[in-house]
Amino acid sequence: VQLQASGGGLVQAGGSLTLSCRASGFTSADYTIGWFRRAPGKEREFVAAIRWNGGRTLYADSNNVRSTISRDNARKTVWLQMNGLKPEDTAVYYCAAGNYMRRSQYDYENWGQGTQVTVSG
Repeated sequence: VQLQASGGGLVQAGGSLTLSCRASGFTSADYTIGWFRRAPGKEREFVAAIRWNGGRTLYADSNNVRSTISRDNARKTVWLQMNGLKPEDTAVYYCAAGNYMRRSQYDYENWGQGTQVTVSG
């Protein structure tokens, strides 16, 4: 299983950014792709997740990045659209794959390399 995250970059506060996570190597469609982020000096936190089979979604309680998660079956890609970005959203964003639809990072076994998002104030 391989996950490749991309789409990060520098954006001004109030702007938008869409991250993508391309997945490969799965032997079935019964898994979850989640997005997490780790800001400097902080713990990694959950952002959103989507069930590949059926498209059910799960967000952080605060929807902390004002995001929308979606998937493209044909492209085997999960998208994370983020709007109204703030400087405190600056972090490395990771996508990960797991068997269950949960918010804990410990429920995800496979991780991509991360993509840096920097929001300037």
